[in-house]
Amino acid sequence: MNLSLEYLIREPKIKSDKNPLLLLLHGYGSNEADLFSFASELPEEYYVISARAPYDLQYGSYAWYAINFDANENKFSDHEQAKLSRDLIAQFIEELIANYPIDEKQVTLLGFSQGAILSNAIALSHPDKVQKVIALSGYISEPIFEENYKNNDFSNLKIFAAHGTVDQVIPVEWARKTKPFLNGLGIQSVYNEYPIGHGVSPQEFYDFRNWLTKN
Repeated sequence: MNLSLEYLIREPKIKSDKNPLLLLLHGYGSNEADLFSFASELPEEYYVISARAPYDLQYGSYAWYAINFDANENKFSDHEQAKLSRDLIAQFIEELIANYPIDEKQVTLLGFSQGAILSNAIALSHPDKVQKVIALSGYISEPIFEENYKNNDFSNLKIFAAHGTVDQVIPVEWARKTKPFLNGLGIQSVYNEYPIGHGVSPQEFYDFRNWLTKN
């Protein structure tokens, strides 16, 4: 099967005519095996598919878009590359639905860091394609949303966002803007913080898995 992104797959243990999809999007400098380590612990009725980002950073590391530094060591993201990845993942979701018995009305994105930033961008740009988002250690980056995203119908979209209070990569202050931003669009959301750095704690995993099961 030749799809537009490399991926790992865990088929559902409980099969129906059509099963829900949980698409995992890793962070900058990681790969598809990273979040896939969770797969065995995730709900059994899901197709769990972990995608590899398209930009190769060498030595098994990949990125969804470049992060550059200027002369003063200020970090900035390549928004044009991010938009290309946003559209590529939206296309990849369509390819997965065409090739596997996936319920197109039950698509969840689970992203970490750069993958979380993109998950938010895809869901708000294409709420017809994504119904739930689990955004871990990310933030809202409005410049990479589709231009007219505010005209979208968000009534079926739900978002679980979480962040470490001592995150040394993405400041928690950035993440704290998520809930007010989503509230302003009328999107149902949960925002939790954990006493950790740039990672996922056992409690955080337990909380998002519970949220996924309940929703």
